[in-house]
Amino acid sequence: MTTRKLIKLLGLSLGLSAGLTTSFQVLAAGQLQGKVSTSDSNIVLEGAIVRIQELNLQAATNRDGRFYFPDLPAGSYTLSIDYLGGKVENRVVQIEDGSMSLENFRLTSEQPLEHVLIVGNAASVNKALNRQRSADNIKNIVNSDAIGQYPDANTSEALQRLPGVSVENDQGEGRFVRVRGLGPEFNSVTINGTKVPAPNSSNRAVALDVVPSELLESLEVTKTLTADMDADSLGGNINVKSLSAFDRDDKFYKLTLEGNYDEHTRNSSPKFSAVGSRKFSDGNGEESFGVAGAISWFDRDFGSDNVETGGGWDDNALEEMEQRDYTITRERLGLALNFDYKPSENTDLYLRTLYSEFSDTEVRMANVYEFSDAITPGENTGAEVARELKDRKETAEILSLTLGGTSRFSDWIIDYSAGYSKSSEDTPFNIDGAAFVAEFDDGISYSGTQIIQLNVPAEVLDPSAYEELEVEMAEQYTSDEDTNIKLDVERKVNFGKHPGAIKFGTKISRRSKENDEQLWAFEDEEASLDDFVSGSVDYQFGQMGPAISSSAIFQWVASQDLADALDWEDSAVNDFTLDEDINAAYAMATIDMSALRLVAGLRYEDTSINANGNSVSVVEVDDEDVETLESTDFSNSYSNLFPSVHMRYSLGEKTKIRAAYTESLVRPTFEQLSPGFQRDNDEAEFGNPLLEPLTSQNLDFGIEHYPGFASVYSAYVFHKSIDDFVYQIDLGETAGIEGVEEAITFRNGETANISGLELAASKQFSELPSPWNGLLVGANATWTDSTAKIGFLDEEQLLTRELPLPSQSDFSGNLSVGWENSKFSVRLASNYKSEYLLEISDPEDASEDAYVDTHLSLDLLMRWYATEHIQIFLQGVNLSDEPYYVYFGNKARNHQYEEYGPAYRLGVSLSNF
Repeated sequence: MTTRKLIKLLGLSLGLSAGLTTSFQVLAAGQLQGKVSTSDSNIVLEGAIVRIQELNLQAATNRDGRFYFPDLPAGSYTLSIDYLGGKVENRVVQIEDGSMSLENFRLTSEQPLEHVLIVGNAASVNKALNRQRSADNIKNIVNSDAIGQYPDANTSEALQRLPGVSVENDQGEGRFVRVRGLGPEFNSVTINGTKVPAPNSSNRAVALDVVPSELLESLEVTKTLTADMDADSLGGNINVKSLSAFDRDDKFYKLTLEGNYDEHTRNSSPKFSAVGSRKFSDGNGEESFGVAGAISWFDRDFGSDNVETGGGWDDNALEEMEQRDYTITRERLGLALNFDYKPSENTDLYLRTLYSEFSDTEVRMANVYEFSDAITPGENTGAEVARELKDRKETAEILSLTLGGTSRFSDWIIDYSAGYSKSSEDTPFNIDGAAFVAEFDDGISYSGTQIIQLNVPAEVLDPSAYEELEVEMAEQYTSDEDTNIKLDVERKVNFGKHPGAIKFGTKISRRSKENDEQLWAFEDEEASLDDFVSGSVDYQFGQMGPAISSSAIFQWVASQDLADALDWEDSAVNDFTLDEDINAAYAMATIDMSALRLVAGLRYEDTSINANGNSVSVVEVDDEDVETLESTDFSNSYSNLFPSVHMRYSLGEKTKIRAAYTESLVRPTFEQLSPGFQRDNDEAEFGNPLLEPLTSQNLDFGIEHYPGFASVYSAYVFHKSIDDFVYQIDLGETAGIEGVEEAITFRNGETANISGLELAASKQFSELPSPWNGLLVGANATWTDSTAKIGFLDEEQLLTRELPLPSQSDFSGNLSVGWENSKFSVRLASNYKSEYLLEISDPEDASEDAYVDTHLSLDLLMRWYATEHIQIFLQGVNLSDEPYYVYFGNKARNHQYEEYGPAYRLGVSLSNF
């Protein structure tokens, strides 16, 4: 089904639903609608719990503060509104047959709501807790204003403050998100409910630093899936909600100007963002149409210094190492424009659009040493030294469009949407590697085993000693498109004396992934580095010698024959197209039995995969290499059923017990499914398009206690049993792969398990005397333990060994201490994660696994409310100057060590709060 047909079908559905809603006038029973907002600022409140006490009916206000009760028998009832931080309000309402009753609430509190419920650190926490408290499943939420209360540069860093959530960094910036110890490829990302495809060619993980945080209204991490959600996550679903004009009652704007200073490179960088929304009248006195927009731009110059071995150790003696210096420019541009239209009280229509562009320009200077002999600190040897340059620019783009609405017909609620999203990554013609080589007989030694510092004679730094230029050029374009249409139908029903609802629906998704790559290889044995140098390298772990000029390399390449230099083998094997079609349907029921709410459902998903790639072989025949190129096609399909049961039990008004059993899956990565096959005589590497998806059975149990404003104590335990865990294996000289000594591919393995404990606490000390009543403390900690098995062949016998899941830290935690009043706020935040497995160097030998060392960051934010509308803020990021350290086997053996230094931001915000 094409995108045009999907949009046409949705348009017909929207028109039919709007027409039916407008014309449906006669109702069998009464209805009750209303809205909850603050008394003075008129800000709508999402997540307020609304109860009709006599009927044991309960609803939570949605993002525009509204609630809705259909099909009510005529009579007089007590309506109560409960919102953390506000006084519980009760009101008697009268319901009449065949009529709509409207009840709006403006909540008050003992303190001025302008600062208690709306602005500041505690207010942002309180908004998120109200939504978390009213949810049917287990989730954690960060609101847009909460992101501004932490010194977080992007979306992924904002998420790391939540229980059980941590991030994987790239060049000191948070990129990929881990949930409950599971790596980013085990989690799904959606924008306004529409799946975000991955710009990267090899995996499904979405780097959330691509999305500027200024475009968001909130971030939701759902850890237990209900049947009406896509089943494609083992850790959790991360949903990015963009802003809506109906998130607030009044028009809203916020302008921010910021300057960023990177201490490592001593560079300054600008940042700008603007957010605004407004509602318009339809001519009848009702503000039924809303527009919200946002723009964000950040151009950051920074860098890092690195020393790494890549695991080049022989026991405790070093065989090879690299010095690396990075100069980086990252530019982020984000745009969002959203429309809402409410043609009647029973119909809501919307269009959500989001565009993000992330350009990453990286220049890497490197000295690569291959020692003549493996040496320990203080010993001398010779070495082959390569002076290297890499210069490339990658531009990742994400476009997300979601068109949909909600229609209400008495006791029926229909939600409908169509979504389109596209991610791409464009890496134009670039220097993938340029190297000059020289040999030195002796005089080279080193000290240290973590921060390795070289001692070299002056001739090693002399560019005239380096010749034999080898250059690899590359260009690549990857695109990933997802189109979907979704329909959800809900009906309020009674199960005997107990109110509830049944819900069913369907979703059709069509995804297409393409990758096109070109590689060229050049060499010149007569070239000298002397002719290609420009300036020096600012490197803190020793001397690297003069820098290689990128422009000189590009000029040299321009004089070469591109057609003759094309590496057709590597270019062809990396090209592929992969289509993934998913058809889903579900049914679920909700029942309220006094203090107990049960939500049970069953989801069905049918997956069909078609892949096309290339098979490239180089095989020696009669002392000559014979090269062949063939097209390869693969197809695979499978179906899955996913039961789910959620329980929420209220122990009074402040305490809730939650439990859930869910099942979910994760489809293999595109690298694992790749249809490409490459053989070079006795070595081969290929994907496995016939892999089965990973499936998981998940158990969750916990308790939440909400003592008051911006305060919660919670504890959760969870367990996941994962079947068909995918791992890499060497199948050389096995059936069907005879004559190939090394054949690297992927296969499904045995069951993996992960268990954990999450503790979280947040407390606003408003009961203390001034000035201590402005104190806010938040903390969370997660302990996880996992086991997985990978296989390897030993004399044609398949053996296994046990290891933790990749990217899983045994412990992660956050601690923040803040203080605020009406004029000033300060927050000191720390984030910690213990070591985790990064990669497996040898499936047979656990002592050669690479682990990322523990990481502790310390950040500070100070904010001064200069006037009612102007805020001035100062942020300090990575104040502890925490490095990124990967070790090989044990902490004394460097795999990679990298430092970034602290960064500081000074800015001003103008808003109408």
